[in-house]
Amino acid sequence: MAHDEDDLLAKLTRFSEDVAPPTTADDDNATDDNDAADGGFDVDAFLHGLDAIFARHEAATKAEPYLLDAMEQAENAGDLPGLLTVLNETMGFYRSQSRHKDNQWIIQRAIELALRLGLEGTEAWATTLINAATSQRAAGNYEQAEDLYHQALDCARRVYDADDRRLAALHNNLSMLYGETNRPAEAVCELREALAILEHGSPNPMTDVDIASTCANLVLALLTQAAANNEAADDNNNDSVVTLDETAAYARRALEIYRAAGAEGSAHYASALAAAAQVAFTRGDPASAVDQYERALAIIRTCYGEHTDYYRVTEANLSKAREALRAARGMMDAHADSPQEVDAANANNSADGGTTNAETMPNGSATAAATASPRRSGLQLARDFWLVCGKPMLEERYPDYVGRIAAGLVGPGSECFGFDDATSEDHDFGARFCLWLTDDDYARIGEQLQRDYEALPREFDGVTRSTTTPRASGDDRRDGVFTIGGFFTSITGYASAPGADKPHLWMTLDEATLANATNGRVFADPLGAFSKARQSFKLMPQDVWLAWISRRLGMIAQAGQYNVPRMLKRGDGAAAWLCIDEFTMAVSSLVFLLNKPVTVGYAPYYKWRFAALRALSRRAGMRLTEVCDELETLLRRSSAACFAGAGFGEGGAGAAPHIKEVERIIETICAQIVDELRRQGLTDADADFLEWQRPYVEAHIHDPSPCLHSL
Repeated sequence: MAHDEDDLLAKLTRFSEDVAPPTTADDDNATDDNDAADGGFDVDAFLHGLDAIFARHEAATKAEPYLLDAMEQAENAGDLPGLLTVLNETMGFYRSQSRHKDNQWIIQRAIELALRLGLEGTEAWATTLINAATSQRAAGNYEQAEDLYHQALDCARRVYDADDRRLAALHNNLSMLYGETNRPAEAVCELREALAILEHGSPNPMTDVDIASTCANLVLALLTQAAANNEAADDNNNDSVVTLDETAAYARRALEIYRAAGAEGSAHYASALAAAAQVAFTRGDPASAVDQYERALAIIRTCYGEHTDYYRVTEANLSKAREALRAARGMMDAHADSPQEVDAANANNSADGGTTNAETMPNGSATAAATASPRRSGLQLARDFWLVCGKPMLEERYPDYVGRIAAGLVGPGSECFGFDDATSEDHDFGARFCLWLTDDDYARIGEQLQRDYEALPREFDGVTRSTTTPRASGDDRRDGVFTIGGFFTSITGYASAPGADKPHLWMTLDEATLANATNGRVFADPLGAFSKARQSFKLMPQDVWLAWISRRLGMIAQAGQYNVPRMLKRGDGAAAWLCIDEFTMAVSSLVFLLNKPVTVGYAPYYKWRFAALRALSRRAGMRLTEVCDELETLLRRSSAACFAGAGFGEGGAGAAPHIKEVERIIETICAQIVDELRRQGLTDADADFLEWQRPYVEAHIHDPSPCLHSL
């Protein structure tokens, strides 16, 4: 078995591929037939060895070296499917160890490798997306996680049978994300769907530990929903009121299944114990809560160690339960903090941006005390509008097409980047979404569907659509009904991204255009056609990527390292100011490129460039994260450096110290860029002047097309 917080998810970390003849994993676990003479890589032997490490509870010291060694073996053997299996397992291990920053590059590498292998639309693609989404969720990167989960769900519905428990696993994990982002009703809905799939397809529900895991998760989601004043769930959930009796029944069922299955020593049993403890605490029985939290903590300590989020949050919950027990011996003030609130605090204050896990401890997405709702983002408003108004309209009026229409919000506009605020609401803002159809479907229903879309309410949930500017009107409208190809053509000039054999077309695109084509969120894509076209623009060919990097290096060197000092020396502050602007735009672009567009997207146009750069710099596992602050300091210093003059201010030092600091920051940033180029294997030169790094980068370009090479 695999090793993560969810038995169901664990089954998703494995997929089968035909592989080359084997090498062994760990000497302790090798079998005689694993010593292949040709030095291949044996996936089965690798998985067997990894299972043995976990079975001996040696993961803390032996799992990582084993995984890294397996990566090297798979690469040396040229076994890319085998390497993808190792990367999927590594994601699960780093996630269980709360090593979210280390995991970012594993996530990126796994997705890129799966795409390189042409696995889109396959079970292996769904597997990789789910593992990546769950890792991003654990790291607190919720928007990325949700997007990946929905891509995985679209794929899974096409490649899995209706009773496939991997589909239940996906609903289970999506529910955790909803729980951690304060959407308990949606979390409950996903879990009920997962439970129904499992119950219908299980050969023995009485001993099915996947059902037990889902019941434990459902307990936590129901408690969170109850903490929100026991209000009705959303329209997708038929249960309007949460009762403690129902919740307690799910907790008992989970424990009973683990006992009947003889799985009381598993890490997943700790989840059921923690869920039962939360129920006991909520019902005013801290003595039972203490007992169950203590037993859960002992299992977590054995299986995962004491340095994980799982352990820390469960320990905090236990502490709260002990306080309550000491205070009243079973009598708890109705207004006292619950362990649930401890989870919320832990999730919000985690030093590395990590989050709690809803299976191992109470869900941390909501507290018992009602709090004022923050402003809803434009993307969230769009999704709610789609669920409440758009989707029901399609189901009622276009039942034959609802399984063929993609929906979401992508394109120009601050809300598509997640950067909207109250100021953004003065124009082109309101509840809106896009519907994307194939050419044939648009020819049949497109015009009528557009009329039906326009008939949807202009006011939704207290938000009225603001003035529409000419820029967002007519052919340039930002919402409504589109053909898939027409939508991307209106933004980029291409219905889908140019092929790798047409680098000259890629070189005509700019980052702002590509950012508009790949931002936002897709709410539904039954055919997968829209997501495939959107993803194609993120998959910049390797040679084009290298050429873009080379161009940025050239501008950074020319504008920043060469011309800023010269213009300042000449006393031409205005020219120096423009050089600093060119330097800043090129550096910020390079940060996105070196973090890979398939993972982080593209740098948006100048207005949102720093908002995007700040957001990227806060994400775990990113490269050149210090550059954002350094660029902002550079811009602040530039005013005095460019315009202070020789004797600025009576008795002042003038521009000299600011000029010195500007030049120091520029060289510091350039040195960091060289370090990153070396780290990624793009150069082996030490040259600080970035123009001299360009030949080393371009040496990796295989395509001889002149457009990809500098003069």
